[in-house]
Amino acid sequence: MEYNTMGKVVFPRVARVCKNDRGGSPRVLEKQWTSFLKSRLNCSIPGDSHFYFNILQAVTDVLHINGRDVVMATFSTPYNSIPGSAVCAYDMAEVAHTFTGRFKEQKSPDSTWTPFPEEKVPKPRPGNCAGSPSTERYKVSNEFPDDTLNFIKMHPLMDEAVPSIANRPWFLKTMVRYRLTRIVVDNKAGPHKNHTVVFLGSEKGVILKFLAKMNNGVLNDSLFLEELNVYNPDRCSIDGVDDKRIIGMQIDARGHALWVAFTSCVVKVPLSRCERHGRCKKSCIASRDPYCGWVSEGSCRQVVSNPKSAFEQDVERGNTDGLGDCQNTFVALNGVIRESY
Repeated sequence: MEYNTMGKVVFPRVARVCKNDRGGSPRVLEKQWTSFLKSRLNCSIPGDSHFYFNILQAVTDVLHINGRDVVMATFSTPYNSIPGSAVCAYDMAEVAHTFTGRFKEQKSPDSTWTPFPEEKVPKPRPGNCAGSPSTERYKVSNEFPDDTLNFIKMHPLMDEAVPSIANRPWFLKTMVRYRLTRIVVDNKAGPHKNHTVVFLGSEKGVILKFLAKMNNGVLNDSLFLEELNVYNPDRCSIDGVDDKRIIGMQIDARGHALWVAFTSCVVKVPLSRCERHGRCKKSCIASRDPYCGWVSEGSCRQVVSNPKSAFEQDVERGNTDGLGDCQNTFVALNGVIRESY
């Protein structure tokens, strides 16, 4: 939370600190970070006037997807604003790049933030790690000159924001019911471990499951797979009070399960429900769920890594040409299932 000319505003930020930072000298920043830098995370809908999602709710670990290190994060609007949530993805190379750019300054509490003139930045460059190529004469952080330490003390904010991949949200939801609170990712989904599945938790106990789609190796789109209402009032309600906000999620790849935490209980949910497609091959293939495949026994089953028997699936296109319609009217032909736990 910061103050600017528009009053009190919340911004999502990412910060960086060197692992070997021992703090500053006895004169400046003693026992405090000397390398602390922060940049804004830009998660917005582009246009003439960007619409920003500024409340950071959750972030993934660093994911290795198609040769790139990526993080994904869920954002929302403030509660006194238009309700909405978004998921943005960030390339770690872009995150690192922002910390080499210009610094930002605010000359007075009432003035706007402006870029600091590059020619006035002291040397060695503030925020760099002690012992790095640009600061090799300073082996430890408490040896940095006072000018460098004083500058980083007053100018930890970078001018450039970290752009999201494709410069837009990867996923967007504007219904109040789906204000997102948590995110977990399985980037080794499917029998060949070559697909990425994203699970999004909400404040209403609903989980949304998506297939992450790639374009030229870039994470840029999503395909909705499932919606699950995992909150169980019989197990989780305390004295008749229901707190449905999901506060934690963890993938158990070996157990093929998703553990979901509420304030009063933990629920175990399977990563897939392939059996719900029954003996309808068209529904199974159309689902495009990388965890599911059509097996020779004539049913839709969970497909494990390195399967020993043959199976059919079409995660990329979900092509059902030539397949007959399902007789079981309880099975959704588009592959989408809504289920409560």
